[in-house]
Amino acid sequence: MGYRNSIFLTALFFAAPVFGADEIFDKAQQALASKDYPTAISLLEKAVEGDPDSLRNASEYRLAVLKQTVAAHPKEGSTADFDKEIAFFEKLVKEHPASANAFLNYGFSYVDKIPAAGSITQVILANTALTQFTKSIELKPTWIALYTRGNSYLYWPKVFGRAGLGVADLEKAYGIQKADSKRSYHVRVFVSLGDGYWKTESLEKAVAIWKEGLTQFPNSAALKDRLAKQGDDLKTYIDNVLDPNKRVDTDLRELWGQQ
Repeated sequence: MGYRNSIFLTALFFAAPVFGADEIFDKAQQALASKDYPTAISLLEKAVEGDPDSLRNASEYRLAVLKQTVAAHPKEGSTADFDKEIAFFEKLVKEHPASANAFLNYGFSYVDKIPAAGSITQVILANTALTQFTKSIELKPTWIALYTRGNSYLYWPKVFGRAGLGVADLEKAYGIQKADSKRSYHVRVFVSLGDGYWKTESLEKAVAIWKEGLTQFPNSAALKDRLAKQGDDLKTYIDNVLDPNKRVDTDLRELWGQQ
């Protein structure tokens, strides 16, 4: 009997952290629902620390910080709040240098700060974000990491010559999704890869990939809008979409919700 109890207690001990992490996450979601941001953020930090490679926990933590700072400082929030978030992820990746998703969200923490920062700082933040996305890809070249870095390159003005790098990443993400079951978020690659082709003066390829995407996602307004425009109208549209001063949606719920 003692031996069996020992086995049971050992199993319970090792299973507890997983259950605990989910329980903490659920409590954080309840706090978010009631707009108790400090409690939600504190709980989500614990959830991330308990599972550093969780796409869900880290993404929801970042969004909780964003909601809190925008609520307290309307429009784009306070840079100080994002600095705390960045420091949290910096510590996390130091303690877990093999976690690809930790580096991915570390990069996103810099992206989250960009709209709240000044123009000169924005360039530094964008470069630093790319560094973290690259580390994530080096650890594990996932669809989301390749898409993220590829899409990020497209926000740089043409003079920097980074659109070609974006196309290379997005083509790899496109290859990954072709070998996978269809996911709702795959539409993002069709949109961004077309934008990349457009920025590298390959309009025919841009139109072709947008049309291919529309056959799979016929309700995509982003694809329909691009295909309905030409010339200067299309340029104005894409330049507006890829305006670095506008906040980028870094919510990963669509991804982790389908895992």
